Amino acid sequence: MATVEASVSTTKGFEKTGRASTGRVKERIYQKMWPFSKTGPSGFSSSSTAEQVTHAIDGTGLTAIVTGASSGIGTETTRVLALRGVHVIMGVRNMVAAKDVKETILKEIPSAKVDAMELDLSSMESVKKFASEYKSSGRALNILINNAGIMACPFMLSKDNIELQFATNHIGHFLLTNLLLDTMKKTSRESKKEGRIVNVSSEAHRFTYREGIRFDKINDQSSYNNWRAYGQSKLANILHANELARRLKEDGVDITANSLHPGTIATNLFRYNSAVNGLIGAVGRLVLKNVQQGAATTCYVALNPQVKGVSGKYFSDSNEAKPTSQGTDFDLAKKLWDFSMNLIK
Repeated sequence: MATVEASVSTTKGFEKTGRASTGRVKERIYQKMWPFSKTGPSGFSSSSTAEQVTHAIDGTGLTAIVTGASSGIGTETTRVLALRGVHVIMGVRNMVAAKDVKETILKEIPSAKVDAMELDLSSMESVKKFASEYKSSGRALNILINNAGIMACPFMLSKDNIELQFATNHIGHFLLTNLLLDTMKKTSRESKKEGRIVNVSSEAHRFTYREGIRFDKINDQSSYNNWRAYGQSKLANILHANELARRLKEDGVDITANSLHPGTIATNLFRYNSAVNGLIGAVGRLVLKNVQQGAATTCYVALNPQVKGVSGKYFSDSNEAKPTSQGTDFDLAKKLWDFSMNLIK
């Protein structure tokens, strides 16, 4: 029922936007044709869109940071949160692209509150600068969405001499979360509203290295596998959320931490693999989610009241899902936490 109501609501909204409405109607038709859709306990499925899973939710007064917001599901997450009244801060490397995203959103939603700040998650210096400037601004922070990422790139080291996928997808977000946690705690305490930390992971965590996290071989180029390294970084996202959830609960803080798989989506994440990129372009619309569907689980976990009080869980298709046994390994999560803390010192 919620899904039907959301479709009616979004149709009315897009009738006012001229040309954009045609594209949205096409997307809605495509959603109905999606062959693998199965509604879960939440009432949503793989075909649900970010607008549908946040239908009738008022986010006015909330402030969110979305990393990697200048493209793909990060952009759609920003748009939909802004549509629901959330003040969104885009943490991005490309400020020119962010400016275009902001202008596009404001054309559609004149009342939207969207700002951009420069953030390069592969650089600890950049993360520290972002966090410092954010805290100095005096802004509140209710929702932190660790969305940015790179996928299956050739072996490279970050500016801090850490394998680039692990550095960008995990360490950058781990550091950012740690630096902003006091701000989130203060906001939760003063606003009496639950804070939410959302790590965008992937089903690719199932295809990591045999040991899960290669603590002693993070920078080992000789045994590097670009896809397994990506899986390792995505497993790290899940373990980070789990251990953070445990610590927040232990501290009695009203902040949740969860991770999710957004679905397989045709975005520029595939830019490092020309063969895969070509295949995506050829058959993507038949078997993959579109961006509106891809951002749904992120928006669901970040804003939907069904997730209130839920922490340390993994989501897929806007429903709770089961990660691998490594993804629920308490000792592995704690070891990763300690390992990451040593790296960011």
